[in-house]
Amino acid sequence: AAIKNMNNQPKNHNPIQGRAPSQPEPVIPNPNPASAQPPQPEADEPVVYCYSRKNAIADGVQVEVSSLAKEAGFKFPVFVTQSVWQAYVRVPEGVSGQDETGRLWDLLSLLRYAIRRSPTEQIGYLEFRLFVRNADDQPAREVTLVAECDALDFDDPRPAMTISMPGED
Repeated sequence: AAIKNMNNQPKNHNPIQGRAPSQPEPVIPNPNPASAQPPQPEADEPVVYCYSRKNAIADGVQVEVSSLAKEAGFKFPVFVTQSVWQAYVRVPEGVSGQDETGRLWDLLSLLRYAIRRSPTEQIGYLEFRLFVRNADDQPAREVTLVAECDALDFDDPRPAMTISMPGED
């Protein structure tokens, strides 16, 4: 008796060569079951831990900038991560002619411009660039940031936008 695979073909059968056009495509099992989707928790299972946006704001991990964002034309809440705030909104010591409100306005305005110019099929994630001057004796440098649109919080599905560094969680 010949050893057969899932498709009831001999073990040494090549599923691509020698297959008649009327035969169905071969089913090739996943050789790495570890890459399969993890099981999803049941609806009645308790949540062990959830770090919410409310926690992130209370801990200083995110900063809400919705009031100025609304003036800039955004229709839902906007947040920036602390790393974005420290690197590109906060005015470094020794930098003249700038303030946090102006730097944040520039960031939000350039994001709004990038959103308007982005393809309509691009939903939820957008990289955008702006120039930031962090020293009086050096020219402004181009930086890339990321804007993501997601739920306001785990228990509030209304939309909100978070601006972060590329690769930042």
